[in-house]
Amino acid sequence: MPINRYRGPTRKLVLAIDVGTTYSGMAYALLDPGEVPMPYVLHRYPGQEHAASDAKVPSVMYYHPDGSVHSVGAETKRPGIAFEVRKKNLIFVEWFKIHLNPENMDRDAIMEKLPDVAKLPPNKTVVEVLGHFLSYLFSCARRFICETHGSGDTLWQSVEHQMDFVLSHPNGWGGLQQGKMRQAAVLGGLVPDTAAGHDRVHFVTEGEASLHFCIQSGLTTETLRDRKSVTIVDTGGGTVDISSYRFLSVSPTKIEEITAPDCLVQGSILVNVRATDHLKRILRNSPYGVEDEIQSMINYFDASTKPVFKDSKEASYIQFASVRANDPSVNIFCGQLMLSGEVMASFYQPCIDAIVDTVKVQRKGSKPYISTVFLVGGFASSPWLYSSLKLNLNKLGMTIYRPDTHTNKAVANGAVYFFLEHYVSARVMKMTYGTDINVTYEADNPEHKARSHLKIVRPSGRVALNDAFSTIIQKGTLVHENQEVSEEYFIETRDPGTLNSITADVMVYKGTTTIAPRWIDGCPELFTTLCTVSADTSQVPRRAIVRSTGTYYEQFFKLVLRCGLTEMKAQLSWMEKGVERRGPATIVYEPAVSR
Repeated sequence: MPINRYRGPTRKLVLAIDVGTTYSGMAYALLDPGEVPMPYVLHRYPGQEHAASDAKVPSVMYYHPDGSVHSVGAETKRPGIAFEVRKKNLIFVEWFKIHLNPENMDRDAIMEKLPDVAKLPPNKTVVEVLGHFLSYLFSCARRFICETHGSGDTLWQSVEHQMDFVLSHPNGWGGLQQGKMRQAAVLGGLVPDTAAGHDRVHFVTEGEASLHFCIQSGLTTETLRDRKSVTIVDTGGGTVDISSYRFLSVSPTKIEEITAPDCLVQGSILVNVRATDHLKRILRNSPYGVEDEIQSMINYFDASTKPVFKDSKEASYIQFASVRANDPSVNIFCGQLMLSGEVMASFYQPCIDAIVDTVKVQRKGSKPYISTVFLVGGFASSPWLYSSLKLNLNKLGMTIYRPDTHTNKAVANGAVYFFLEHYVSARVMKMTYGTDINVTYEADNPEHKARSHLKIVRPSGRVALNDAFSTIIQKGTLVHENQEVSEEYFIETRDPGTLNSITADVMVYKGTTTIAPRWIDGCPELFTTLCTVSADTSQVPRRAIVRSTGTYYEQFFKLVLRCGLTEMKAQLSWMEKGVERRGPATIVYEPAVSR
């Protein structure tokens, strides 16, 4: 698929960063006015210069006890590091990305199973750790560009203040996680902590980035030409992101989501988790069941045993000790532990089942049915995962394809194409958005009667009830990129000074039903505040109303959401002398609002 010429007024650089649970990657493009951008993938990182074609780097770090960073990425595996770890009491950090997962993504369950693996260094937040890692990646990008391009230093100087960043994240993340990623980008020195700096950080889901990669790799040519639909299964270290799209037109290329994308916590590390549980169980009475030995086994399993497993009828082996290590009771011979093919397959089965079940659900929402699946991501290189999914999906009349190379750089590469082209023009809402309001009390309404003890009297004398939920847009709604949705609300108060600014919560309903309950108090755990939007309305005339009980003031406004983007935008709007005014969103404490 040809890339359009860059139409911007000045040269800039776009850098896409895919921070994965186990491995990370980057891609970039130099944008010159009137020229066709050429994306590049970073394939050289400190500590792995010997593997110059490797497009990924381990998402790991060592910290000093004082909280400073000792080493990052492949440099944590250099010769002699074990000696330094013991001498300097270095703290190893991996899988830190899990700490950003929402609660509904089994974050606590995973960390409970592996408390020593997925823990943060003392007195560090996940934002700080991510900031340090982004700073490292940014320095790697600068070094790569300066060393690879002709007059690289001059090139970098020409774009260092004209640089946009695209950060990818799992389908299951939302505004809260994006906010923390933006904070980390500031801490890492990618952008300044200003409104303009924040605007240079963009987000894309891993599923949508993978779609752009598939399009530019030519994998979807026939699907696009025939205006069919496709499912993208992006299998990473921590999550599996599943997204389904409908191709609407070829020129210009227009694509829309069919259903809300899904995010499964069934990445390759979950295979390791199950393998660890199995080893601890079978070796509990063996002299080789100590923590260090099991960790050595898992390290070998991850690097050598898991990547080549392909047949449930063949045994697999884990090399962990010298040939003198033997324990026939647990199948340890000559320093190798033998695992049957059935046991190996059991480590993968929950992942396979979850993917197939989710593809089935997404397929039901498409007409005509989706028949094509693309498997990408680092975990896609697993022979057993691919063959098992192929067997199951073929039974459903679906065909699965897998790029023969570079599956591990799909997200970073696709994120650059996302920035350049934006093929997806409409997205399906994953949750129901709205706000909490108070409503006029109705004595003959059974739901109101049940809450009669919660009645309040507003300044106007109106009897009302709090904790009602006002839906702005429902889960499952297809929203175009620039489409706005809004609802009108009002505030009433006796103190006009409180109307110098207006604020409102944006809340999300996390339940499984499409229609949210009317009342928050019935299931408060299913509602959460996403953000609060506010605007300065000190110059907006307020309406004074005189009653026998005194004077009170009213102010009307609309809560406006743009949900069709990869990052939700919110504003408040109000009328001032017949003209609509708008204010930018900021995080504030909110007053009660009414409708």
